[in-house]
Formats: sequence, structure tokens, C-alpha cells
Amino acid sequence: MSAAPDEPLSDRHSLLEDAFAILTGCLLVSLGVVFYAHATLLVGGSSGMALLLHYATGWSFPLAFSIVNLPFYALAVLRMGWAFALRTFAAVSLVSLLVRLSAGWVRLAAAEPLYASVVGGVLIGVGLLILFRHRTGLGGVNILAMYMQDRFGWRAGWTQLAIDLALLCGAAFVLPPDRLALSVVGAVIVNAILAVNHRPGRYTGYS
Repeated sequence: MSAAPDEPLSDRHSLLEDAFAILTGCLLVSLGVVFYAHATLLVGGSSGMALLLHYATGWSFPLAFSIVNLPFYALAVLRMGWAFALRTFAAVSLVSLLVRLSAGWVRLAAAEPLYASVVGGVLIGVGLLILFRHRTGLGGVNILAMYMQDRFGWRAGWTQLAIDLALLCGAAFVLPPDRLALSVVGAVIVNAILAVNHRPGRYTGYS
């Protein structure tokens, strides 16, 4: 996406800044997913769809995450541009890799579910915020939410929360009630972070 007409060229993100931000955001998101998977919780967005598919079928998270995101790349290319689509594809691939590697890097003997819900939600929310501010999504719902914010001015966080809550309703057939309730808490935390910190026009950096 090109800069706004009144956007100073110096405010644009450099390639190095984008690369560092994508790595940082993906590290935070992948660690949040590890907390959620360990506590058998469900996060929203395409990560949540992939976790739900993982719980229901036994497929690995990286495989499910990649499959879930395939249909949304067309929207990214057509509505958000090739640069956004390529950064998003890189972020999705990196999160899939980091979640797989984290199984050997992070060993949680125990994680209280409420703590996992809150901390995992904060990690994922801040990670997504970093990615959003560098014109990068994690596929699926992120792409749709960012498009709706750009097109109609709807806050990405609240749009994504509405979709996430619908997804969590479907998870009622897979998760026990207590885990489902904690997953809702996590979804609210993730999207509140986005809604409060990623408002249209508030942040002016562009890639």
C-alpha cells in the first residue's frame, strides 16, 4: 500500500524495520499460541481456526495454520496489494515454524489456565499490533479486519472480536465449558489491545 498523500516519506518503514518487526511480532504470537495450546485454549483469528482444526483432527498446528490461510491470500493480493500479501505470507510461515520449534525450546510443566489465557492473550495481542503497524497480518481474519478498517474505518480490533466470538461459539462442540470461557477472555484481551492501540489515523508509519 502506498503512503497517504500527506505522509512524509521519512515516516515510511524501511525494509530492515519491517523485517525486525515481523520477527518480533511472530515471536510474541508463537509464544502466546504455545501458552494456549498447553492449556487447551482457543485463540481467535486464523490461529484459532488452526488450533480448532488441530484439536478436532489431530493435525499439527503448522499444517492446519497453513491450510486455513490459503483462501485468504487472494483477498490480500486483490484488496491490500502484493507487498502486504508477501509480508503476510512470510509472517504466517514464520509463526508456523516458530510454533513447531517452540515445542523443543519451551517446556511448560504446568500453566494455570486463567494465567495462560491472560498472558497468552497479551502476547498475541501485542504481537499482532506490531505486525498490523507494519502492514502485515497473520492471514484469515486479520486480512479481513485490516481491509474493513482501511475501507470503512471500522476498528480492526472490534471487527476481529466479533468474528472471533462467532468462531468460539463453534468451538463449544470441541472445548469443555471452562476452557471455552477462558478462550473468550483471551479473545477479548487480544482484540482490546488492537482496538485501543490501532485506531485509523492514530499511527502514521507506512511500509
